[in-house]
Amino acid sequence: MKLLLASILMLTTLFLVSCGQKQTGPADVKWDRTACDRCQMMLSDRKFSAQVRVFPKEKRSKVYQFDDIGCATLWLDKTDWEGDPKTQIWVTDYKTGDWINARTANYVKDQLSPMNYGLGATNNETKNTLTFKEAKSHIKEVESKLNIHGGNFSH
Repeated sequence: MKLLLASILMLTTLFLVSCGQKQTGPADVKWDRTACDRCQMMLSDRKFSAQVRVFPKEKRSKVYQFDDIGCATLWLDKTDWEGDPKTQIWVTDYKTGDWINARTANYVKDQLSPMNYGLGATNNETKNTLTFKEAKSHIKEVESKLNIHGGNFSH
C-alpha cells in the first residue's frame, strides 16, 4: 500500500511539474496573431523576431515578444530589466528561423527587417558582422537619425 501511495504521489508530482510554464528560453509564438509588445505590429516574419524573458521579483518569469530586434532593445532600454543579468534576450536566426541568444549572436547589416533596423542575427561570425553591443548602437542611431518610428510606444 505504501509503495502504491508513493508511486501515485511521484506520478502526480511529475505531471504537475510537466504542466507548468517553462521558466527559461524563448516561448512559443502564435505567428500572425501575437502583437509586438512595442509597436503592436503582428509577429509574422519568422526570421527577424525577438523575445525578452524577464524575472520579476517573487513572480514567474514573463516573456515579451517583438517583431524586430530593434523593437526589443529599444523597449528593454526603458525598463528596469535591462541591467538584470537574469534577463534573457532571444532572436531568430535570419537564415534558419531558429531561436538564438541575442547577446552572443552576430548581426548582419543591410537586411530587410520588419521595422527597418536592417539587422539579421546569426550564430555565425562573418565579415563585417556586429556584436550585440554594436547592434544596439546601430539601432539607436537608426532610430534617432531617421525617427522612422517616432510616436508613442508606451502602450
